[in-house]
Amino acid sequence: MALSRDPNLTALLRAWSQGDESARDQLLPLIYGELHRQAARQLRSQPAGHTLQATALVHEAYLRFADAPADWQGRSHFFGVAARAMRSILVDHARARRAAKRGGGGMAVTLGAAERAGELPETANADVDVEALDEALTRLASLDPRQARVVELRYFAGLSIEETAGVLGVSHATVEREWKTARLWLRRELHGT
Repeated sequence: MALSRDPNLTALLRAWSQGDESARDQLLPLIYGELHRQAARQLRSQPAGHTLQATALVHEAYLRFADAPADWQGRSHFFGVAARAMRSILVDHARARRAAKRGGGGMAVTLGAAERAGELPETANADVDVEALDEALTRLASLDPRQARVVELRYFAGLSIEETAGVLGVSHATVEREWKTARLWLRRELHGT
């Protein structure tokens, strides 16, 4: 992800934080494509019949943070906020669908697509309720915030190990270790194994 390593991205984010609307206007075309790619990757792991589209996910995420005052610290902060916004939208969407079904159970999110991509080997063919995943991730964040951020960036934003390392400013090995530990912890929380 060349975008995440682009020093101009950080400069534009900081300028936007200081109220430079032209920086925000310059930034939008740069981030839109990357956010859309991440949203599309994330939505591929959703169950058949899922009605939220990548474009809608990107637009909703952008609306949640674009007009709110933010002191963007750089690309890591930005992508973290974007990942949290996508996570929140997916959880809200699942809740709304469940409510529409009058309590007919949570919407299952298959982690199988991510597993097939080599991202979640310990959760092969597992179906996880997106709300249960959100609750487990909130508990993980209270225990280890960096592991939770790794999960947000990998699962909800769809970043690779290398991209996550770049965004967080840590080594590839650190992300691999944190990702492995977080997956095992989440597997135990979600499946009791």
